[in-house]
Amino acid sequence: MGIADLTTAPEAKVTPEVLLEFPDNRLLIDLCGEFDRNLTHIESHLGVQIIRRGNQLVVMGEMDAREKAGEVLSALYERLESGKAVEPGDIDAEIRMGGTQDGTGTRDGDQMEMFKGSDVEIKTRKKTIEPRTEAQKAYVQSLFNNELAFGIGPAGTGKTYLAVAVGVNMFLGGHVDRMILSRPAVEAGEKLGYLPGDMKDKVDPYMQPLYDALNDFLPSKQVTKLIEEKKIEIAPLAFMRGRTLANAFVVLDEAQNATTMQMKMFLTRLGEGSRMVITGDRSQVDLPRGVDSGLRDAEGLLKGIEQISFNYFTSKDVVRHPLVAKIIEAYDEASQKAMARAVKQAREK
Repeated sequence: MGIADLTTAPEAKVTPEVLLEFPDNRLLIDLCGEFDRNLTHIESHLGVQIIRRGNQLVVMGEMDAREKAGEVLSALYERLESGKAVEPGDIDAEIRMGGTQDGTGTRDGDQMEMFKGSDVEIKTRKKTIEPRTEAQKAYVQSLFNNELAFGIGPAGTGKTYLAVAVGVNMFLGGHVDRMILSRPAVEAGEKLGYLPGDMKDKVDPYMQPLYDALNDFLPSKQVTKLIEEKKIEIAPLAFMRGRTLANAFVVLDEAQNATTMQMKMFLTRLGEGSRMVITGDRSQVDLPRGVDSGLRDAEGLLKGIEQISFNYFTSKDVVRHPLVAKIIEAYDEASQKAMARAVKQAREK
């Protein structure tokens, strides 16, 4: 690995520091970041102090925290040695996951290989995408290996982003002839009819996250050209009825807002040579009260079919701002407390 770990001296239990040695001073500069911002990031999250001495870093603090910080620094240095950059999101991922699979949300029997110790990359025209958590790695593998895959979890876990990245990769590689990206145009508090413009103008705001993802992976002019040529289609779920989608990479985003009948309709569009990805967040259903979510229904009906992969994410897989994970955890905790109160009240009756 190129790292001399000098941490496990017999006095480690009484000496409150971990000493790491890095032979490549150029990589050490990248590891520390501009004005040592990467070190400051680790210090603030783990409650440690990191001091640079030549080509060494000294980590001081509580035993568990300093050992964790040492593991994070070592992992990030290995990343730099392999030619990859270190971004704030990579640091957050190492701090949260730390090489463990606990809490990644993968279900027994789904993804057998967890990519431990191996690189997983998705090459697109503009950038190379690298999954940042074990659950994301397993999800990407399932997208390549299964004709139908589900990605279920909270916002910010990369469900749609990675699906579109894999779709672009397969399209550029000639594995599929076109991409079809869809969403239910469900009114989340806003009335569709009051928006200005024609139907396309009214619907496009709902589809914007899909446009954003595409523009991250392909030059904007190429995206426009491919849309004009119908090589890429972005359309509301209702527009899928009656079609057979052959030789296509198909993504249904925000699937929790599809009704049971819409979900059945969409799933039965799968044609020869196609792959289909269904993504959704069960905690953000915008359907009218009393209308069942097609995502939840499909999950219950299809989970026993071997050729279909179900991939689950938790707040630990959030790769947006660190506050997003804390917000999701706060809402989950409130939801659990409300459910417990409801159960208690029902028993008392």
